Amino acid sequence: MVKASMTDKRKYVDDSIEILKALIETPSVSRDERKAADIIVKCMLRYGYDYTREGNNVWTTNRDFSPEKPTLLLNAHIDTVKPVATWERSPFKATIEDDRIYGLGSNDCGGGLVSLMQTFRIITAKEQSYNTIFLASAEEEVSGADGIRRALPLLPAIDVAIVGEPTGMRPAIAEKGLMVLDITAHGKSGHAARQEGVNAIYEILDDLNWFHTYSFPKVSDLLGPVKMSVTMINAGTQHNVVPDKCSMVVDIRTNEHYKNEEIFDFIGKNIKSQASARSFHLSSSHIDRNHPLVKRCVDMGMTPFGSPTLSDQALMSCQSLKLGPGESSRSHSADEYICISEISHAIDTYVRLLDGMDISYRR
Repeated sequence: MVKASMTDKRKYVDDSIEILKALIETPSVSRDERKAADIIVKCMLRYGYDYTREGNNVWTTNRDFSPEKPTLLLNAHIDTVKPVATWERSPFKATIEDDRIYGLGSNDCGGGLVSLMQTFRIITAKEQSYNTIFLASAEEEVSGADGIRRALPLLPAIDVAIVGEPTGMRPAIAEKGLMVLDITAHGKSGHAARQEGVNAIYEILDDLNWFHTYSFPKVSDLLGPVKMSVTMINAGTQHNVVPDKCSMVVDIRTNEHYKNEEIFDFIGKNIKSQASARSFHLSSSHIDRNHPLVKRCVDMGMTPFGSPTLSDQALMSCQSLKLGPGESSRSHSADEYICISEISHAIDTYVRLLDGMDISYRR
């Protein structure tokens, strides 16, 4: 097992804090992460690692990388959402108060990022039975094409991934997917006073009711049912014109029992309006309960759960789990923070989980 002295441990935590402070004070809203990626590159160089940069995605591998071994991906993102208006502190000023570090992106996902970076340093200091890749990715908050989707095809084949999203260091072994539909019903315009035309609002009513009442039969133990929510409706140009078009937006949160394409095809057979999906790539993700990583989490006293929030897991074809310091409830909120003790605990937990681990798995 990797063993670190108290001095070494403090150094890893101190490094984490300094890197996190630098990231907080370097605005990195999605699609504008260049300077944050520069910080990650400087860290790689300081630690003596070779690195690859693709756009604003930066990664490194263990020095004794062997294609004969399975490969573990450690991933967290460097981008943030835009700060909300109700911040009482400066979102781009790293403020330490007692155990807390305040600042935009501290919890989502800076704490996980710096903890996984230090974990990579520790576990790759000795030979493991697996390869390790550390990837700091961009555009997670917008599921952008220049984020992890751009990086993954360039990486060696990944067997399993840990995503450092804030979960309170509880393993999220499944997460809901997302598909957004645009639904359009067509009618025929006419004068409202003479009841002319075909009212597109009335044409869409049956479909609106179907989305409200239909339940997909396969319910997940971890994620519950597929959830469909009509969130926007738009029709009409003025009060005396019968609308010839009515559109609505449907937010669909999928569980691991369904592919987005499968649900889209089924919906198309059950509604009469036109439906189009904005994308299919944000699928529900999960890892088998019998995977060695999950079993070891359980042996360490952690309780697996299903996460309702989306992450870059949705874009990974390998098995993956979310495990990171901080709490999801703090994400995207005013005066976001992470605790220094949470970062310290995360590094300890990751190392205990991964050092000496056999990640090989066959279904």
